[in-house]
Amino acid sequence: MVQDTRPSGAPFKRLFFALPVVDAQCRALAQWRRSLSLRSGRPVPAENFHVTLVSLGDVDAGQVSSICAAVDRLTLPQAPLRLVLDRMQVWPRADALVLEPEQAPVALRQLVYALHQALLPLGIAAPTREYRPHLTLSRDFRGQLPEAGEAPEFFLTARHFTLYESRKGRYWPLAEWPLAQ
Repeated sequence: MVQDTRPSGAPFKRLFFALPVVDAQCRALAQWRRSLSLRSGRPVPAENFHVTLVSLGDVDAGQVSSICAAVDRLTLPQAPLRLVLDRMQVWPRADALVLEPEQAPVALRQLVYALHQALLPLGIAAPTREYRPHLTLSRDFRGQLPEAGEAPEFFLTARHFTLYESRKGRYWPLAEWPLAQ
């Protein structure tokens, strides 16, 4: 298993929780994004499309099992999470072009809150900003919101969520938890 190290030499991983996007929807999203004829930014590879739940940042590699154990103890939604990505936005501070839901489902916000609460005893602090579910289409994006010939409307159904490691531009699943029995 490849690990990065901190200046102190201690191994760490860049981790985040996310809702994965199925292959057919990744292809549909990539095709829709191509129709935008973007002239700015670096398109996110379609295989990396996901809806971020919680970004943990750099975490000591030895904490991964404790993180998984904390999530194992959560009471999770017993139904798939459904959301509609129907609003394209430019996030200037992040230099990103994203798709967001006009309305974030309550169950999604509850899951994110529960994840934050489960991670607090491990020293992983909750962010100070309000959670905004999103799927990143392009990084290093600067400029105005592109015109879309067809409005975005992507219906996502997540039957599980995943803990990913970000390594050299690829996202590697480390563990997953079901949202429906």
